[in-house]
Amino acid sequence: MATTLFKDATYSVSGLVREIERGDIALPDIQRPFVWRATKVRDLLDSMYKGFPVGFLLFWETGADAGARQIGTSQAAPRLLIVDGQQRLTSLFAVMTGTEVLKADYSYTRIKIAFRPADATFAVTDAAIEKDPEFIPDVSVLWRPRNRRNVEREYLARLAAKRSEMAQDEQDRLAEAIDRLYDLYDYSFKVMVLQPDVEEAQVADIFVRINSEGVTLNQADFILTLMSVFWEKGRRELEDFARACKTPSLSVASPFNWYIQPQPPQLLRVTVALAFRRARLEHVYTLLRGRDMETGKVDPARRQAQFARLEEAQAHVVNLTHWHEFLTCLERAGFRGAKMISSENAIVYTYGMWLIGRVDHQVPLHRLREVIARWFFMAHTTGRYSGTFESQAEQDFGRLRDLHAGDGDGYCRALDAIVNDTLTNDYWTITLPNALGTSASKSPALLAYLAALNIHDADALLSTVKVRYRLDPAITAKKGIERHHLFPRQHLRKRGITDSKQINQIANLALVDWHDNIAISDQAPAAYWPHEIAAKPQLDTDSLTRQRYWHALPENWQTMAYANFLSSRRRLMAQVTRDAFARLNDSTYQPQYEPPAESGPAPTKRTYYGVSVTDLIDEGLLRVGDVLLDAQDGGGVAAQIMQDGRIEMDGDIHETVSAAAAAAKGGAVNGWEYWFADTPDGLRPLASLRDEFLTRKEERTSAM
Repeated sequence: MATTLFKDATYSVSGLVREIERGDIALPDIQRPFVWRATKVRDLLDSMYKGFPVGFLLFWETGADAGARQIGTSQAAPRLLIVDGQQRLTSLFAVMTGTEVLKADYSYTRIKIAFRPADATFAVTDAAIEKDPEFIPDVSVLWRPRNRRNVEREYLARLAAKRSEMAQDEQDRLAEAIDRLYDLYDYSFKVMVLQPDVEEAQVADIFVRINSEGVTLNQADFILTLMSVFWEKGRRELEDFARACKTPSLSVASPFNWYIQPQPPQLLRVTVALAFRRARLEHVYTLLRGRDMETGKVDPARRQAQFARLEEAQAHVVNLTHWHEFLTCLERAGFRGAKMISSENAIVYTYGMWLIGRVDHQVPLHRLREVIARWFFMAHTTGRYSGTFESQAEQDFGRLRDLHAGDGDGYCRALDAIVNDTLTNDYWTITLPNALGTSASKSPALLAYLAALNIHDADALLSTVKVRYRLDPAITAKKGIERHHLFPRQHLRKRGITDSKQINQIANLALVDWHDNIAISDQAPAAYWPHEIAAKPQLDTDSLTRQRYWHALPENWQTMAYANFLSSRRRLMAQVTRDAFARLNDSTYQPQYEPPAESGPAPTKRTYYGVSVTDLIDEGLLRVGDVLLDAQDGGGVAAQIMQDGRIEMDGDIHETVSAAAAAAKGGAVNGWEYWFADTPDGLRPLASLRDEFLTRKEERTSAM
């Protein structure tokens, strides 16, 4: 006979709400924060009101001992975890109690659903509904203690003030509709409760089989779940840190940075790296449950001891001094922001390595910066933490296992040995040049070369403006340095080279000033190169020599056959990168840059253009109803332009394109750069439409 893994139960909505408030049911739990649109919450209430089935709930008994408390508090550990149905349960709890919910970007919001008793219509509350006496604008007030009749009286009084007369039978019918809405508090849910000894792998399998959204659970989800049970404060601490990383603060110290907006599971990986020298999270889950590997039994004392280690490690992970000191290592390595990062795992595990060096081995900061800058450069450039990254990370941790606490010299020797064994002479002369033979804009090899230009503090080609300004995420200039084809596209096509991957190969691109790019157009290198040099009298022979080195231009490159040029330049780019990497081991090197030359155009902070979506509509560059697609995330997010120039996305209204982009991206972002408009002429960046508007405006002004 098959073993039954669960038991049946029935809960009313009111019973579920009470158990959540008491802490018997943990919410949220295994799944990540609330991601439903307000329209889905509206539809859920509508289905329940009509008596439709809305699915069952799946709980999992925690196995927490009776009276067990969470770490550092007097709060009881929850008895049940929600495995499936979190979004429904969160919706009902939020609506019926007026509680704010945690969104996917770790900010809080209220779910406000309105109800029109005349025809039993549910709606997402907006400004118009707030003013409409036909609606109860926020049904949450209905379930406040002893408030039901007050809501009913106030609603009928507002409605009577609007209507000239209202018959008693109409009042009775409306009151009955409100009573029926109130009775949703007693709506019954069927619940299946998994036994406490069910393994997490079985829970994940069950979840995947019954979940229609295609969501899968991973080991980080289970560890965060375990934290919800035994250390809720710790989980909230990770979420708060993740949220604060997204938004700069002018008033208080903040973890905000330009490199990464980490999610709680990523921060968790850093914590377990420091606490347990582990990367495979299934091992960590077993440790935190306090399970004896021989007997299989859970020992509360063992569990408490492991959570104590986790708590101690996490305090270091979210320490702002540690965090910002670590980020200086990335700057030292030449990396200036997220646009130069192709692997967030490289940041996550390098931070783990930094903490091990600083906390466990007390490596002085100045020395740690040098070691970790080299480590990150190596790990990011070689894709060390791609693929089977957990195995690789545990191997790296294993190389430190025999070191004694406080052995800073041993720690530095171990990391340097790994770096040197990885970045051999063959790597620099064979592997890296071959890796540069791609057109991928996020190629780790290209990003390493760009980092090298930062380390060298290189000028843009044929310019006195530094490359670092092009790569500074805090600077957005209207025009600036851009990547340019040294052998122009049309020039190559005229000579029979039509393969876009070959034309756009990394070795055919260099960073130049925008006006140089326009001037060069599609001329042959032999034609434009002498002219451009002659037009730059501010660049003396020494300056041009340095620029040819930085930008890896072979001798007489402009007259070379294209294939030979690509091969030669890849080797030179690899050498420039190798030379820059060698500087990281020089204690005298500091990434402290001189101010820009006066002759170069000084980049500005975010430029204010004074252009709105309405301006573009009036100009005929956009139309009401045009669809906007995200440019940064592969077109997976769509928004629509409304009549008044606002942006509608997923049922929410946003005042500006940047507000809509921030909602889509989960953090501050320039919406003019983020969105592409689907126009009759094809997809066009909003920024280009804005520039076209400004050009037309300037032309009209000049003609006056």
